[in-house]
Amino acid sequence: MFSVCRLAAAKIIDGVALAKEIKDEVKLEIDQLVAAGGRHPMLTVVLVGEDPASQTYIKNKMKACTYTGIESRSIFLPAETTESELLKTIDDLNNDDSVDGILVQLPVPDHITERKVCNAVAPHKDVDGFNVINVGRFCSDQMTFIPATPAGVMEMIRRTGIETFGKNAVVCGRSKNVGMPLAMLLHADGKYETNAGDATTTICHRYTPPEQLPVFTKTADIVVVATGIPKLITADIIKEGATIIDVGINRIKDEKTGKTKLVGDVDFEEVSKKAGYITPVPGGVGPMTVAMLTKNTLMAYKKEINFD
Repeated sequence: MFSVCRLAAAKIIDGVALAKEIKDEVKLEIDQLVAAGGRHPMLTVVLVGEDPASQTYIKNKMKACTYTGIESRSIFLPAETTESELLKTIDDLNNDDSVDGILVQLPVPDHITERKVCNAVAPHKDVDGFNVINVGRFCSDQMTFIPATPAGVMEMIRRTGIETFGKNAVVCGRSKNVGMPLAMLLHADGKYETNAGDATTTICHRYTPPEQLPVFTKTADIVVVATGIPKLITADIIKEGATIIDVGINRIKDEKTGKTKLVGDVDFEEVSKKAGYITPVPGGVGPMTVAMLTKNTLMAYKKEINFD
């Protein structure tokens, strides 16, 4: 079951409705576990500094936790927190049996090494899927915590009934947290534990010559874009009927109103006239990311992944 609404030629994939389906499934399972005598799962989020966007993301995550029955708490540390102090906080959480999932909100301040922080989170509590052990398991197609945004995109594709097997897919963006794992999920063998897509996948990035980008996108059945470049994907560089998944979040000034608004990396108005499926911004991938975090937290609580 999936939720779409019509706009011109494209079917708009309703990420809000799909995310609610997932959260309702998580809520039902947690309700059943608690009714059987279990405790509520616990997620702890750590934020260093006062980045407004990060604070908004945390607020949305806490709201989803409340809805699904996951207990949550936030640890706010000042921007001048040292790397060793942050690592000590993470170590304390690793050793706290009441904490099932740990999430360090990225980015961290420049004086802290992001990779060291990600690797400090115990793999079995790493609901972001950023510890190198989880990354390695993921790349070898083993059961693990998959980063929430790529997992949300794949869940969106599956629940909408979009075929990936043997299709051509293009991922614009190669970040370690979104682009890379998305490309892996789209191309890897679907018969193994990550239940990947079996698509023929191309990765484009900042050093792909601009004149070459259409060479790839025009033949793609699925285009996923996560670059932070507004209107990178335009109607003239996509295939008729293609699926367009927009992961971008950009704040721009609306020329008509003078106010700031959120847009993605896709020229939504024009591309929606040519695409088969398209995600909006906001209301597309963002809610799915939050929903998949609750699903990962439930997995951590149930200890579904064997790290022995």
